[in-house]
Amino acid sequence: MRIASWNINSVRTREQRVRDFLERSDVDVLCLQETKCTDAQFPDFSDLGYEHAHAGENAWNGVAILSRVGLQDVRTDFGQPGFSKDPAEEPVTEPRAIGAVCGGVEVWSLYVPNGREISDRHFTYKLDFLDALASYLETGKDGSPAVPVVVVGDFNIIPTDEDLWDRSWFEGKTHVTPRERAALEAIRERGGMTEATAPLKGTYSYWDYQAMRFQKNQGIRIDLQYSRGVEPSSPSVDRNERSGKGASDHAPVIVEYAL
Repeated sequence: MRIASWNINSVRTREQRVRDFLERSDVDVLCLQETKCTDAQFPDFSDLGYEHAHAGENAWNGVAILSRVGLQDVRTDFGQPGFSKDPAEEPVTEPRAIGAVCGGVEVWSLYVPNGREISDRHFTYKLDFLDALASYLETGKDGSPAVPVVVVGDFNIIPTDEDLWDRSWFEGKTHVTPRERAALEAIRERGGMTEATAPLKGTYSYWDYQAMRFQKNQGIRIDLQYSRGVEPSSPSVDRNERSGKGASDHAPVIVEYAL
């Protein structure tokens, strides 16, 4: 099974790019993040042989799974927390997670909260989100951990200092703190997961639009895949999708899995 993860940064804006990618990439499952649309606005790719499940809202967040190998038991809840900027208000569960069984594998597409700043409540939200994910992978739905399972997405964490162009640029900022990296390690350890994209260390998947970051190759690696019960191989970043007019600021990350 060939699974790709891609923060598309608005699927309606980049529908043709998704279509072109599906036609040439031969992926069985494509997980999207930051779709930035409602369920009713999400494009239909069934003419290419892909059914889809989507959870989204207008203009923000949004996650989807496109599959040509089946799409069953769709869920948007693994026990993740909600968020409210005002602590006095009721937290809202944002559309940042969607899971489904595709070809016998439980697949999750995740858009992990950014965290904003270390002093922001959003940073605590991010850590709580990741802790809930580790708990879910450890215990599973109804106390039965899924095997096999593949969890992919934009994790908004840079796993190691080799995965960024300039460590000094991130001093005092999110994405590189020990607490965030420990949260990633907890997913691996508590969930019994393998980082399928670990061989891509030093290969970037995101380049900011500002300051000609892509042209200077000043990027970071934050688009990750974790697996259990399947054998990952041949991870790659489709760097070409970051180039050209109208590109997302992320590139698709693809991994082959032997069932």
